[in-house]
Amino acid sequence: MKEARFIWMDGQLVPWQDATIHVMSHVVHYGSSVFEGTRCYRTPKGSFCFRLSEHVKRLFFSAKIYRMDIPYSRREIIEATNRLIRENGLEECYIRHLVYRGYAELGLNPITCPLRVAIATYEWPALLGEEGQKTGIDACVSSWQRLAHDTMPLLSKAGGHYLNSQLIKLEAVTNGYAEGIALTTSGFVAEGSGENVFIVKDGGLITPPSAAGILPGITRHSVIILAKERGLKVSRQMIPREGLYIADEAFFSGTAAEITPIRSVDRIVVGDGKPGPVTRMLQEVFNGIITGRDKDTHGWMEPV
Repeated sequence: MKEARFIWMDGQLVPWQDATIHVMSHVVHYGSSVFEGTRCYRTPKGSFCFRLSEHVKRLFFSAKIYRMDIPYSRREIIEATNRLIRENGLEECYIRHLVYRGYAELGLNPITCPLRVAIATYEWPALLGEEGQKTGIDACVSSWQRLAHDTMPLLSKAGGHYLNSQLIKLEAVTNGYAEGIALTTSGFVAEGSGENVFIVKDGGLITPPSAAGILPGITRHSVIILAKERGLKVSRQMIPREGLYIADEAFFSGTAAEITPIRSVDRIVVGDGKPGPVTRMLQEVFNGIITGRDKDTHGWMEPV
């Protein structure tokens, strides 16, 4: 990780190396945190954050589900984010928001633990690699299933949930794949370890619905809008595992991964093994907006 100068912690800019917490903090033992990730892009008109307001909004929703009362307003968090980007001198960066339960007492009742808020900005390239975005990546179906809706609140982007994601990722990488795809407890496609999944079939776009145990991504939402605007039929429906194998195209979407083509699943080639025309078109349109090459008609890019 390439360190920046400062991390914002509870209203203060703290030198990166000094941004620490106590080892007995509640979050360390129980994963009691919610978080967000978005990106800031350098454009010809300056630096812009991709849908920052929407990411902060989801941060507050995640916290609400876990009964975390964030001691700042959404506007204060947005302003703190922009200030941090400027103070760190970053024209382009990844942004991580974190709300966590700090040091007081241990035990499963977290009410006595103080709520802490931190923001970090740092340089981070595409999650699955720039080459992966160009040529596609190899994925596998994980032996680890996504959590069921009655086990944890899956609409919350909570730290503890991502132990499941770590198992999916570790298994995939250990077996020579770039990413894993989890199924639901009923055997339908859910999502990657940290990305949403799309397939292209007969010219239309299909992505699993919220009922498939996914986190409905903000980049996923953007892709759906861009696809519909270009006349593509978009369906939110359950996808059986074998649907991945017989898809014409497949790709991941996410703030960290952006749009990354999938060229094979379980060593079965998807389509002709190359990023297809629909994936390439959506990549081109999405990249045009985030780089400032094309007009942002949706107001997704928010100036720093």
